[in-house]
Amino acid sequence: MSIEIKTPTFPESVADGTVATWHKQPGEACSTDELIVDIETDKVVLEVVAPADGVIKEILKGEGDTVLSEEILAIFEAGATASAAPAAVAAAAPAAAVATAASSETDAEKVGPAARKLIEENGLDANQIPGTGKNGGITKEDVVNFIKNKPAAAPSAPVKVDNAAALNIVSGERVEKRVPMTRLRATIAKRLVEAQQNAAMLTTYNEVNMKPIMELRKQYKDLFEKTHNGTRLGFMSFFVKAATEALKRFPAVNASIDGNDMVYHAYQDIGVAVSTERGLMVPVLRDTDSMSLAGVEAAIADFGKRGRDGKLGLDDMQGGTFTITNGGVFGSLMSTPILNPPQTAIMGMHKIQDRPMAVNGQVEILPMMYLALSYDHRMIDGKEAVQFLVTIKDLLEDPARMLLEV
Repeated sequence: MSIEIKTPTFPESVADGTVATWHKQPGEACSTDELIVDIETDKVVLEVVAPADGVIKEILKGEGDTVLSEEILAIFEAGATASAAPAAVAAAAPAAAVATAASSETDAEKVGPAARKLIEENGLDANQIPGTGKNGGITKEDVVNFIKNKPAAAPSAPVKVDNAAALNIVSGERVEKRVPMTRLRATIAKRLVEAQQNAAMLTTYNEVNMKPIMELRKQYKDLFEKTHNGTRLGFMSFFVKAATEALKRFPAVNASIDGNDMVYHAYQDIGVAVSTERGLMVPVLRDTDSMSLAGVEAAIADFGKRGRDGKLGLDDMQGGTFTITNGGVFGSLMSTPILNPPQTAIMGMHKIQDRPMAVNGQVEILPMMYLALSYDHRMIDGKEAVQFLVTIKDLLEDPARMLLEV
């Protein structure tokens, strides 16, 4: 029985998508719910799975093609076996010709998009790379480790590649490589530029003594992890809870601008910026006022894992009344975060660094962190922005105040 494989239904905010990667080729056996193709949109990567056991009979949209919602991608033959399926399809030939000989020999293997890209860029034979992923799949880390451990003098088999795209790197040669910008990267760039052009953006800074939080974390982290089924106590949950309390005290920072209207939100949905291979994503923690520290940490850990695996959905990233971004994990000492429209403020965390501080007339070495709050001056006055950041500083330097709400 022939079944039409269609593009998933896009939300209203997504106009179209791009066929990113075909994980199965015509004639390959597929199991029910097995991933066969990735569709990249402006916000997320949508996965299309096999509707039944069978094979792909014909691919109608090759990698790189633009597709609309509910558009037919391929024809699937349910119940067919690999030997009974056609060996090739003319419509898929242009897309298949782009792959290197090494990758085409391993179509039956599960090679992730990031791993496949590295394999093609380095002219590797995927058959020689041991996979440690699920069901023996090859991950990006597998390819990186293979490259590191590959003997320098080992001869490599010749790989047929397109001469126009090949880079014959010679010692001392100046090489350039042109790569198309992904839809997500292009969307991020567009939104960041619009944020700077349309908002009266200012940034205020402060610094917080992290010693109280660090001592509290050191004292209870083992008990916390044991009590909450392996959930680790990090710093982000304290910042989320402090920001939640501060947002309740300064509603303008928790508001958004819609045309000429100012929309005040009676709830706190805080977005947490997550860095992934595809770009920066901002999944949202809903109703943080009712979340515990353990709930926040568990949700953030889940966002990070799903972000790395490309599993974050549109529902995870829609909405949000305030955003926190942490450049400190990459070593940033200070930065100016850019607004996440239509939100009116975003807070940046940074690296914790020991610095000499004057305390009661004495010099002490304390673990300090710079905080940055970028805000839209059309909505928030400087006084409110400064007081908001001071409130977060006070709550973090005396964590008991978060419990007492004072």
